[in-house]
Amino acid sequence: MNHDRLILASDSPRRKELLELAGIDLEVQPTPVDETLEPGESASAHVLRLARAKADWSANHNPDSWILAADTIVVLNERIMGKPRDKAEAGDMLKSLSGRRHNVLTGYCLLNRKLQQCESDYVCTGVEFRELSSSDINIYLDSNEPIGKAGAYAIQGRGAALVRGINGSYTNVVGLPLVEIIELLKRFELIP
Repeated sequence: MNHDRLILASDSPRRKELLELAGIDLEVQPTPVDETLEPGESASAHVLRLARAKADWSANHNPDSWILAADTIVVLNERIMGKPRDKAEAGDMLKSLSGRRHNVLTGYCLLNRKLQQCESDYVCTGVEFRELSSSDINIYLDSNEPIGKAGAYAIQGRGAALVRGINGSYTNVVGLPLVEIIELLKRFELIP
């Protein structure tokens, strides 16, 4: 069993909480990685690139450790929705998601520079929103929950009331596909 240090290269309290609920010991290290979309970049390429960039940044500071990094986005008809900059942008995102189906993609990367190990992949979950009135949107915006969340909602919070259904991994929509991450950590004997 490999009991090496595991670092979560993320400042997401949701990712940390999901891993801790699964009984996984880890340290947290936020990463200052630019999340700007590159021209012509597909959604899957974007989340994979950012997960790897976050893992690389953390590995530069912790070359002997295992680094787990992830990035989550919302995609509606090829339009990538990251984290809204303000309430106005969050409101526009919520209006466009109202009554429609979209995808949530999370790219993840597990990296150990010393052992020259790197595995990355992404998971896609379909999410359907109910029809939202202007009042629904304004009440949700007033909660401030949409700020800092991909697609301007948090399914594990008040945003759950916006979601009619999902097809796929719930934890992926929260920000980390837990089943895939646990399988990956087991494969490298980082957890029993």
